[in-house]
Amino acid sequence: MKHTLNDVVDHGRIAVCCGSGGVGKTTTAAVVAIEGARRGRRAVVVTIDPAKRLANALGLDELANEPRRIDPQRWDPDGDRVAGGELFAMMLDTKSTFDGLVTRYADSPAQSQRILANNFYRNISGALSGTQEYMAMEKLHELHEDGGYDLIVVDTPPSRHALDFLDAPARLLRLLNNPIFRVLMVPTRTYLKIAGAAVQAFIRTVSRVVGAAVVDDIVTFFRSFEGMEEGFRTRAARVVEILKQNETRFVLVTSPRRDAIEEARFFAEQIGNHELAVDALVVNRVHPRFGTEMSAGLRARAASLRELEFSRRTEQDARDRLAARYQNLAEFNEIAERERAYIETVRVRTRSAGVAFVPYLPHDVHDFTALAEIGRILFAPADIQANIEARLPGSGE
Repeated sequence: MKHTLNDVVDHGRIAVCCGSGGVGKTTTAAVVAIEGARRGRRAVVVTIDPAKRLANALGLDELANEPRRIDPQRWDPDGDRVAGGELFAMMLDTKSTFDGLVTRYADSPAQSQRILANNFYRNISGALSGTQEYMAMEKLHELHEDGGYDLIVVDTPPSRHALDFLDAPARLLRLLNNPIFRVLMVPTRTYLKIAGAAVQAFIRTVSRVVGAAVVDDIVTFFRSFEGMEEGFRTRAARVVEILKQNETRFVLVTSPRRDAIEEARFFAEQIGNHELAVDALVVNRVHPRFGTEMSAGLRARAASLRELEFSRRTEQDARDRLAARYQNLAEFNEIAERERAYIETVRVRTRSAGVAFVPYLPHDVHDFTALAEIGRILFAPADIQANIEARLPGSGE
């Protein structure tokens, strides 16, 4: 059964929007959340991309680490929304999320203070590779379990980093199960006596490289987490379940550019390796084709016109203008035909996904008026979307 964007909005609990940079992924995420709110759902759109594209798309100066309610007058000025619909938006702050986890799950205020004051923690809490993805996982868990939202729309970083987000739960579980980590976490366990000499030799070697004070901070950091690791393990396992549940939808966003299409194909392949599937495909900035004649025929017409001989200057000028228009139309349709060929390579890999097309627009999307325009296209009745696709090269052939 093919899913569609309407299915994502009506029946999805989580919608993960993925795609390479500059393809309209953030715009799509905002539009999906707005449409969910218009249909009466309590929707939140959260970006884990450190760039401020979501705030810009929503016409806001900034977003915080906690969901911010958006005034309905901004996204529903005509009051057409179904009763109960609300829209929230937030941007992940990695360090604030990590600090909040420590404060919430520490056994005591003293334990949380030890961790928050640790120099190693202060260095990694916002900058260590992978920390952002771990915290995104934790934020998703928090919004899903405790936020009370009907629809959570996740705007991920560009695709290959989005896969880091999907991998984060499993990577965290591997870290927590690593023997060295377990030794550092609970130094009183009986097997430490067996591994003690090796561990001490390892620590001495590292100390000579980075300094004893740094190593002490690292060891103290891990030992300060004693008793908390099980909570991280439990939540990571729960996020794996959440990502695989039937109510989680994956929306792949691309444009017809060759590089964007290659990224989309890569993501479609990789998501299958996670035993997941793309549920909806959005192709932005698509050039339509005008008329039914192929670009080669249009170029031939332009060439034939240029060969015609006229004695009067006005006739020659008219001939040249008409030939130039045929040439321009040929070049325009050639771009559209090339785009269609690229798009088909992604559709082959996402056969179960419904496809929505957004034609190339003459303006950027930077406010709710423009978002509403995109929404009318993406969630247009089936016959209108079919008409958009019918104007694409190769449709119905």
